[in-house]
Amino acid sequence: MSEPTGAARRRGPFQVGDQVQLTDPKGRHHTFTLEAGKAFHTHKGSFPHDALIGAPEGTVVRSSGNFDYLALRPLLPDFVLSMPRGAAVIYPKDAGQIIAMADIFAGARVVEAGVGSGALSTFLLRAVGDHGQLSSYERRQDFADIAKKNVERYFGGPHPAWRLTVGDLQDNLAETDVDRVILDMLAPWECLEAVHKALVPGGLVCCYVATTTQLARTVETMRAMRCFTEPQSWESMVRTWHVEGLAVRPDHRMIGHTGFLVTARRMADGVEAPMRRRRPSKGSYGEDYEAPEV
Repeated sequence: MSEPTGAARRRGPFQVGDQVQLTDPKGRHHTFTLEAGKAFHTHKGSFPHDALIGAPEGTVVRSSGNFDYLALRPLLPDFVLSMPRGAAVIYPKDAGQIIAMADIFAGARVVEAGVGSGALSTFLLRAVGDHGQLSSYERRQDFADIAKKNVERYFGGPHPAWRLTVGDLQDNLAETDVDRVILDMLAPWECLEAVHKALVPGGLVCCYVATTTQLARTVETMRAMRCFTEPQSWESMVRTWHVEGLAVRPDHRMIGHTGFLVTARRMADGVEAPMRRRRPSKGSYGEDYEAPEV
């Protein structure tokens, strides 16, 4: 049985073409690709790539300046944060939430709109596997080119489950019987009609938006359409901790707001979602409120 795409590059001794992440004593990272006969240079000296080729992960290599570096393959979150960018990437904390809360499973048929630099595409491809399907739509050719290079760089070549289309989702969406749809765009509510047609009953749509106004418009449009279940919305924040002896405290810096996530399930054909019983705060739907046009 053949290994999944890219798996062979994730274990074993370092080989030519592998991505290597060096960590210095201060925790700073340097990422490069191993090439025979080449050398790695920093202001702390240099060392030949050949010193790592054939060595196991977790090796410590010393530069000509007598400086030690820990050599490991970068984890996917490390790779995403260091990849060349055309557009902003979805942070690993949000990508992890999407994989879990959107229930991306092996073999799933997934549509993604708004590829950006390919960060989320890489996470999704690892989740669906070689026998799943990820159809990605990106409006800008330059972003699509960067995303393609990043994804192929991570997997070591083209991924058999990925199809990348340059164009608007609304105009080009051809997939049907889709299990999951991920929308990372300025106005996801404009695509919900097309998403509803593509999803299987019980399928899930997940929207990633940056602002509260986008969040409100997305949620209220889903409710007004009556063909999705009650939307769930949230954000996640990550705070690391400093642990050294008796000094155990939260770090002064944290990854705060990056975006909001909204999920909802598709109802069966011809079935409307039941009205949600809730008591909105006074003024929530006052004179200034404008209902979305559906």
